[in-house]
Amino acid sequence: MDELRQMSTVNVVRDDAIEKHFRRNKGRKVFILTESFPFLFIGIIKDVMEDIAVLDVQTSHVPALEGREWFVHIHSIEVFYIETGRGTKIPDLKD
Repeated sequence: MDELRQMSTVNVVRDDAIEKHFRRNKGRKVFILTESFPFLFIGIIKDVMEDIAVLDVQTSHVPALEGREWFVHIHSIEVFYIETGRGTKIPDLKD
C-alpha cells in the first residue's frame, strides 16, 4: 500500500511541476506528444487552466486538426519541449 501511495504522490508532484512550467511559458511554442489520439501537437501555449493546457495548434499529424484551439490534459502529456530561446527551435513542419 505504501508503494501505491508513493506512486500517487509522485504523479501529483509531476503534474504540478508540468502545470507550473507551462504557466511560466505562456506565449511560447511547444511540441507535445500525448498518450492517445491525436498524439502530436505543435503550437503556442495560450493558457493553463488547472490541469489543462490551452494550445493554439499550428501543426498536427492530422491536417484537419490544425489552426484550432485545443485543450490538452496535463496528465496525458508523455513528452514535451518548449522553446525558450536558449535551446533548439521547434522546426516548422508545414513546408
